[in-house]
Amino acid sequence: MALPEGAEGSWGEYDRKYVIGGNWKSNGDVDFATKHITENLNTAEFDTDKVEVVIAPTDIHLTTVQSLTNKKINVSAQDVSQYGRGAYTGNITADQLTDIGIKWTLTGHSERRSLFGETDQDVAVKTKIAIENGMNVMVCIGELLEERETGKTDEVNARQLQAVADELSEGQWGNVVIAYEPVWAIGTGKVATPEQAEETHAHIRAWLHENISGDVACATRILYGGSVNGENASTLIGQANIDGFLVGGASLKPEFKDIIKAADENKK
Repeated sequence: MALPEGAEGSWGEYDRKYVIGGNWKSNGDVDFATKHITENLNTAEFDTDKVEVVIAPTDIHLTTVQSLTNKKINVSAQDVSQYGRGAYTGNITADQLTDIGIKWTLTGHSERRSLFGETDQDVAVKTKIAIENGMNVMVCIGELLEERETGKTDEVNARQLQAVADELSEGQWGNVVIAYEPVWAIGTGKVATPEQAEETHAHIRAWLHENISGDVACATRILYGGSVNGENASTLIGQANIDGFLVGGASLKPEFKDIIKAADENKK
């Protein structure tokens, strides 16, 4: 895909607020949440005009975490049902999440796709329903190692994004944050180089430009996820098309504050 003018840089002076997301996955308990939030996260210093911090605990801890976090930190679900209320055992609906004050959710995480068989269409419908219920959505996309090695990264990302685009109006993209997570880098300790991540992010932005609109391409935050930690965050966040991170394991550690700090210090 050819990059439109400006794709290799910051796309002009458009100011995209960073997003630092923390996905706790199936980890933690009430004791952990209490200590981690009160002793670590609530003491993080950052400018909310520059950075949004969003943490995603398990569903059973959503209200506990929400009650503990200060007003600077947003709380997110890790997933949302593609159905409304009804006979869908085990599912939590978008309106049930907003009923308890949860305004963010993830969709399409690679573990949902690979372990639970979620299709691109499932992810797209979940994203649409969440947005229609007033939520912001981190839509996760990314390729497998063999897809990276065979040069299919952009093809895979485009396919996953197209499913979402088929469901959303242009205006609804204002509630979307894209989280690019190369599957081969999630929890493996392997990290895309800053150059690899930036190149892929630029191609994602170019895809938005060509298939949605220039305004959406400029405004949409694109996060990197894949073994981000306190040591590599400052290098990655310096790339023009990386607008933050979706962090896994490191979000459970004190170093999550270092990742937030790296973003806050980099934002002019």
